[in-house]
Amino acid sequence: MKAHLTAIAVGALALGAATSATAQEKTFRLLTWADYAPADIVAQFEKESGYKVELTLSNNEEMISKLRATGGAGFDLAQPSQDRITGPQQEFGIYKPMDLSKLKAELFIPSMLEATKKNTSLAGKVYGLPHIWGTDGLVVNTKLTKMSDYPDLCRADVKGKTAVRLKRPTLLAFAFAAGKDPFALYNDAKAYTALMDEVGKTVIACKGNLKFFWDNKDQLLNGMRAGEIVGAMMWDTGGWKLNGEKAEIQFIAPKSGALGWIDTFAIPAKGKNDAAAYAWINFNMRPEIAAKVGASAGNFTASKGADQLADAKLKAQFAASFPEAALKNVKWYPSVPAGIEDIEGRVLDRIKAAN
Repeated sequence: MKAHLTAIAVGALALGAATSATAQEKTFRLLTWADYAPADIVAQFEKESGYKVELTLSNNEEMISKLRATGGAGFDLAQPSQDRITGPQQEFGIYKPMDLSKLKAELFIPSMLEATKKNTSLAGKVYGLPHIWGTDGLVVNTKLTKMSDYPDLCRADVKGKTAVRLKRPTLLAFAFAAGKDPFALYNDAKAYTALMDEVGKTVIACKGNLKFFWDNKDQLLNGMRAGEIVGAMMWDTGGWKLNGEKAEIQFIAPKSGALGWIDTFAIPAKGKNDAAAYAWINFNMRPEIAAKVGASAGNFTASKGADQLADAKLKAQFAASFPEAALKNVKWYPSVPAGIEDIEGRVLDRIKAAN
């Protein structure tokens, strides 16, 4: 009798373990940003795929912290920005290489896919794929002035009527506008320091032109609305928001290139459900799905053709800001090596202190 009961107990345990394993296989644990997984999209994916989505909202710093603490366990897919992949991977080994054979590559904008693969590669292996993207460029009140590149913010005729952030994107933008490629110098601290010093002098000379260094979006948007600011270095969706209110305010991709960020798909090193992760990636890249996610996030995605399904107004704004040549000229942020932000920080401090 005892032996019989033991056999039943063992059988029950085995059945419980099997049920638990099945549940685990049907659970998809996603670590992502707010608005990147809207409820209707999650519901549709669950219905189509049979997976149950467990959602954790986060940001770059928290994603890396969580994955570092567990050695890359606890999640099946994460969405760090592309410049935050190879550094943490080299240091902590928190991601696993992408199996590109499981990817429907034809769903991606080719130039964006190739750029992200390049920027997230280590030792010939790809660790990230593009999802949501955005840019910094120029927002201009075209009724009051004309601008085509960042140095136009420093022209005498717009003195006291322009704005930039006292942050690293401003330094990078002015470096590109001077015909230099700061990203190409990331691994040469001496040359990068010399370039940043040069750019710092340019921004200091421009400082009298600036109404303010903006540090919150309402300050900037209200300055543009009031006409106090006629041109600024700003993010694209902010420009399109203003354009929706006043047609003369436009987001312009600068001649030297808009600065582009991409939030990616990356698979944690100890993720347990790669099949669900690839299913989610391919699902999200379908143009009709990507258009809805883009509307939720307020940005465009790397899905080929999704921009054609966007809101008609946003679609027109995107087309006006990014003709094909401008899209190809976006300067995508590569991985940031150690020490680079310290160099920039010293230059930003000098700019802040300058009269």
